[in-house]
Amino acid sequence: MARAEELPNKGITIGIAMHKPAPIPHGRTYLPIHVGAAIHPDVLTEIQQDNTGDNISELNPYYCELTALYWLWKNNDSDYKGLVHYRRLFATRSFFKGRGRHGDRLDRVIDDAELAQMLDKHSVIMPTKRYYVIETIHSHYVHTMYAEQVEVAETVLEHMAPQYMPEWKRLMKRRSSRFFNMMIMDREHFDAYCAWLFPILTEIARRLPPDQYEAFHARYPGRISEMLLNVWINHNNIKFGELPTVYTESINWWKKGTSFLKAKFLKKRYTGSF
Repeated sequence: MARAEELPNKGITIGIAMHKPAPIPHGRTYLPIHVGAAIHPDVLTEIQQDNTGDNISELNPYYCELTALYWLWKNNDSDYKGLVHYRRLFATRSFFKGRGRHGDRLDRVIDDAELAQMLDKHSVIMPTKRYYVIETIHSHYVHTMYAEQVEVAETVLEHMAPQYMPEWKRLMKRRSSRFFNMMIMDREHFDAYCAWLFPILTEIARRLPPDQYEAFHARYPGRISEMLLNVWINHNNIKFGELPTVYTESINWWKKGTSFLKAKFLKKRYTGSF
């Protein structure tokens, strides 16, 4: 693990997956990455494109932010690498920072100095857990998405990495997990995780082609990877620090809550993001 004072020389890159213009946080650690640049090359021409070097940019409609993760894996040699989203980022642990009446939500984003302190203690950082309470990870997925997606993922995992199945089974029964494909890792862990993840996703997508679904549900490989990150972390007994997250746009909590209940009790799948 890096000492805080060593961080500027060691190097850290946190990719911000972006597909449209949005405010970005200050800090030399952040690298905005245009995901899906191979499909929409004219949208964000002033930032790093995910279709340079070794890339899977054309898979963005299915892999979502993972095309930025792959780009960082193959094309960035920072000693610490991470992934966040243009609307959801790691937040400071300070309760008061950015909470004033006129505070900007971007002011809640963790800055370079605080992040350096975290990396002084932890080589891996994950978001805090989110809780479903009345749903398990498995039941929530089959109520809101298509059951065959998680079923095929389980079959592939059992075939390609059977030693991870106990953790997968435990995760499916839990009512909480870490979501969003957000993480910060030293290069050793980051590269090891990507080398494990992407072959599994490739096989899942081969067996269950995403393009058979409409656009929202075609993104299922990106959602499955959120589960697989937890499985990989837990199976390998990775010690990590936790950070809260901040969502920089307004959330329609009524729509989000009622959709959650309709999915559970009325079997109405989600049709879009909130």
